[in-house]
Amino acid sequence: MDWKTLQTDLFDKGYVAGDELAMALHLSVTLGKPLLLEGAAGTGKTQIAKTLAELFDTRLIRLQCYEGLDASAAIYEWNYQRQLLSIRAAAETHESGKDIEERIFSEKFLLQRPLLEAIRQDRPPVLLIDEIDRADEEFEAYLLEVLSDFQVSIPELGTIAAKTRPYVILTANGARDLSDALRRRCLYAFVDYPDRATELAILAKRNPGLNERLAEQIVGVVQALRKEDLEKKPGVAEMLDWAAALAGLGVNDLADDPQQVQATLVCLLKTQADRAAVPIEVQQRLVGKAA
Repeated sequence: MDWKTLQTDLFDKGYVAGDELAMALHLSVTLGKPLLLEGAAGTGKTQIAKTLAELFDTRLIRLQCYEGLDASAAIYEWNYQRQLLSIRAAAETHESGKDIEERIFSEKFLLQRPLLEAIRQDRPPVLLIDEIDRADEEFEAYLLEVLSDFQVSIPELGTIAAKTRPYVILTANGARDLSDALRRRCLYAFVDYPDRATELAILAKRNPGLNERLAEQIVGVVQALRKEDLEKKPGVAEMLDWAAALAGLGVNDLADDPQQVQATLVCLLKTQADRAAVPIEVQQRLVGKAA
């Protein structure tokens, strides 16, 4: 599969990828290298992994990163409750300490977390490491072994090598700088908000029955809103939600009922400050420009 075919296949699944992103995905898949996607929230980075899993008809395994994430939540941990019960049962039968240790630190008591689970699949899954920049810098060290050699070291069991090599997608929203060591192990693409033509294509693909004039207005307003001084700029997902809401209400033209359109902005504006920054007068101005 060449990158153009991949681009077309993604489009058929509802994801409109530009040439640069399609090439980056193609190289990531063919070279077996993780792909780091950076960009603002709402630009469709997470959706890329979901669509890729759908396209390859394989599992999507997701690790949602957060501050304080550690190996026990991301790679593996031991089932301490079951181990304790086993130790108590063994004590009643006077089992030797060595036998107890060998049993409780076995596969039976191992809890697989996303990173370990991903490398132990019989069929390559898509591994999504979402918002890696939200995790602490120390957590990146845990990732390096997995991303470099696709293996996990467990002191009690030894090194567990990958059965298959997962397709790895990492996303980052720019919350902090990522380490050079992590970047070196990844291919890279920046995912920006789509231009007008691309966003219209996304909307047409995801909502094919939408009135053409309304589609033009929706995309025009959303693109204009991203240029306003907002705390949370509306992403592609919010645009699609708004389009679905307007279609469900039977709206054919944003200029027909400003009050109703203003009420639907709950789909786009997600903080009180942003709602206050776009009163009905601003909404009508944006609709007028979009028309």
